[in-house]
Amino acid sequence: MSTAFDLVTEKLEQATDILDELDVDLWLTFVRETSQVRDPVLPLILGFDLTWESMLMVCRGGERIAIAGHFDTDNIRSTGAYDTVIGYHQSLREPFLEVLDRKAPQRIAVNYSQNDAAADGLTHGLFGLLNEHLSNTSYAGRLTSAEDIISALRGRKSKGELQRIQQAIVHTEQLFGELNRRLAPHQTERELADWLHQRVEEMNLGLAWEPGYCPTFAAGPDSPIGHAMPGQWQTERGQLLQIDFGVENDGFVSDLQRTWYFTEDDENAVPEEVQHAFDAVRAAIEAGKATLHPGAVGWEVDAVARETIVEWGYPEYQHALGHQVGRSAHDGSTLLGPRWERYRQTPFGIVEEGNVFTLELGIYVPQRGFIGLEEDVLVTANACEYLSTPQENLWLA
Repeated sequence: MSTAFDLVTEKLEQATDILDELDVDLWLTFVRETSQVRDPVLPLILGFDLTWESMLMVCRGGERIAIAGHFDTDNIRSTGAYDTVIGYHQSLREPFLEVLDRKAPQRIAVNYSQNDAAADGLTHGLFGLLNEHLSNTSYAGRLTSAEDIISALRGRKSKGELQRIQQAIVHTEQLFGELNRRLAPHQTERELADWLHQRVEEMNLGLAWEPGYCPTFAAGPDSPIGHAMPGQWQTERGQLLQIDFGVENDGFVSDLQRTWYFTEDDENAVPEEVQHAFDAVRAAIEAGKATLHPGAVGWEVDAVARETIVEWGYPEYQHALGHQVGRSAHDGSTLLGPRWERYRQTPFGIVEEGNVFTLELGIYVPQRGFIGLEEDVLVTANACEYLSTPQENLWLA
């Protein structure tokens, strides 16, 4: 198993290649007191907190430079990830400008974005301080957004990252299997959530998102659908149970949905309206998967799944087909979603090899509940493949 610092080195090597692709001379991450306000890229390029004003720089050509308060420099050197580590006592401005004069960058990318929260780590205050450091220099007008760099860096999963994501998926599927063996009518969402939380703790794992609604449930026709916290709705015969759940393993997460149908005592088959809805969801996910390959545009993949659902006789789902997964449940900027204003430019992103996406959607069945499926997939050189084991049939309880 690779170490956290091995992953940092993997990502920094990727970043060098990305700078060449995008014709950027220097990528600058400017931070301070990161235990309070942490730039989302910090785990990728360092792996721990910094205290004073610090600058982490990746230069075109491969050199990696860190400028930090003298108390932090030994920690940075210990990673082995930076070629040059410069400590300072009173101000980083002088060593920073010396680096700029040595490297003479024409394009300096910094971490701001209107589209991608993961690329928007430079606070307004730090942006002002950066401009103060650059005042009366020729570099002040050379700043540009690092959004495309960060999008590619987060999206292109390294070997070590993929191993950790895959293990998180394995753990999640194990927990779904255990839950499947203990499901019964008249169990509340809250009871099931408490049991999953206990098992996650026993397995020394974390949760993929906020514990208050990881997992989320839709037990029967009246339970809220979406990001609602588990409540007192119960599993009942003749109704559906949908669960959205993921775990965190060694810094990386999974994100899966599964659905059960609780059969009536006299039933020997799933009701026709329930089976039809399940088959429609499966068909839409498979249609999206068939369209997902390097070079595809996010909204075009979503459109294929969206059209499939409508062809099966159901209304469009009111969300994106899929998002990227990695260090968080929503990781990376390219979205498999419609061209809605709320998604800004993310649906126009280009799918790349090494991206890990969810494929997810659902259908509400009156008097029965919600059918929701979500799979995790890896984009390969020419297509994509399942990382999770897809649910191909309704699970019966």
